Amino acid sequence: MELSLVGLQNAGKTSLVNSIATGGYSEDMIPTVGFNMRKVTKGNVTIKLWDLGGQRRFRTMWERYCRGVSAILYVVDAADRDGVSISRSELHDLLTKPSLSGIPLLILGNKIDKSEALSKQALVDQLGLESITDREVCCYMISCKDSINIDIVIDWLIKHSKTATATATATATAKAT
Repeated sequence: MELSLVGLQNAGKTSLVNSIATGGYSEDMIPTVGFNMRKVTKGNVTIKLWDLGGQRRFRTMWERYCRGVSAILYVVDAADRDGVSISRSELHDLLTKPSLSGIPLLILGNKIDKSEALSKQALVDQLGLESITDREVCCYMISCKDSINIDIVIDWLIKHSKTATATATATATAKAT
């Protein structure tokens, strides 16, 4: 399965990749310039993760790396209350792209280990997730630093890899007949 990780700078996208891949966390991460790609195997599922830079100058390329993926993972720094409105605007702008229609969306509110982190309901409300009706949307609150709910994220991804595979097989079968 192929996934794209997007979100504003310093949301924790690279930390999430490292947490999924190795279970590790590093305090001193450097910002992703452009993108990184990493393959991770969990059980019998190989996940290709596109970790995209979140700085303003890289946001225009998000759509290109989200086309045709099994799911879009949108990482939000839940403790950066000022950044949530920008995050909302960027998310909704991305989802208007016709090429991304119907791709499942997993919202991850990261940094819940911090006292100022929003609750799940507050994040859902502030991101306007209830208004997204053209695709499956799921939201989990996580901490890459403390490995909170990373296992739930992996379970969601594995479940969706099976759905994506079944859909691709059904499509190929339909085209062949």
